[in-house]
Amino acid sequence: MTPQQASPWNFEFDKMDSAVAALQIRTQAHAEQLATHAHAQGQLVMVLRGAMTCEVPGALWMAPIHGGLWIPGGVPHGNRVTPDANVCFVFVSQEAAAAMPRSCCALGISPLLRELVLHLAAMPKHAPHDAAAQRLQAVLLDQLVRMPAEAMHLPVSDEPRLRRVVEALMHDPSDRSTSAQWASRLAMSERTFARLVQQETGMSFGRWRQRLHLIVALQWLASGRTVQQVAGDLGYDAAGAFIAMFRKAMGQPPARYLAERRLAQGAERAIVTSPE
Repeated sequence: MTPQQASPWNFEFDKMDSAVAALQIRTQAHAEQLATHAHAQGQLVMVLRGAMTCEVPGALWMAPIHGGLWIPGGVPHGNRVTPDANVCFVFVSQEAAAAMPRSCCALGISPLLRELVLHLAAMPKHAPHDAAAQRLQAVLLDQLVRMPAEAMHLPVSDEPRLRRVVEALMHDPSDRSTSAQWASRLAMSERTFARLVQQETGMSFGRWRQRLHLIVALQWLASGRTVQQVAGDLGYDAAGAFIAMFRKAMGQPPARYLAERRLAQGAERAIVTSPE
């Protein structure tokens, strides 16, 4: 982000005196990251380009390209936005967010909601109290509660031994160490390790790591990496094995998944901007 650009990193939450506030950021050639924090307002993250992950207690959530992520007020969270991203942040007061989910969730974004957010983010700072702005906020809130939830999160744990695994694999997702090898590193039996992972995440280690790979892959693909690059960077010997994993989890291969989302976004934009 440029130094003059509005940033959620320095948004003055204590001075927010409207039901809704929005701003738009564009990252440069490097990722932007914000350490764990919390605020009273609920927060919608809407990704127009790139991707954003958000770690909350017990889970790592992803807001994929052209989708959104809802973070309720008071929830501690840390954000990481990919390089060359375009993201809108919408902050909703406690009262206005009363009908929103009480826990984090990924949301679909309708073309109408998308345009409402963009319009609100482009308004001057003094505008939120104008009658027109207040009507816009009311429509935005009405649309927000209607958005469908989508599942795209990774259960994580603060258990010290598993935290080591989480941090190591987030740093190097291509690490293909087996559960037996991880158990050995953590000075426990493979059976104990498997039981601990299941207890803390609700998944087997293999399924958990696959979910991690999906979230990382979607981030990288949204940032412009090719399927072949992503497969190699995740440690797959061949792109075909990665494509098979992705298709099984998401219902279609990665290229088609991204193409359909971009096509849908293009169609939504055409509908919204049509003079008819």
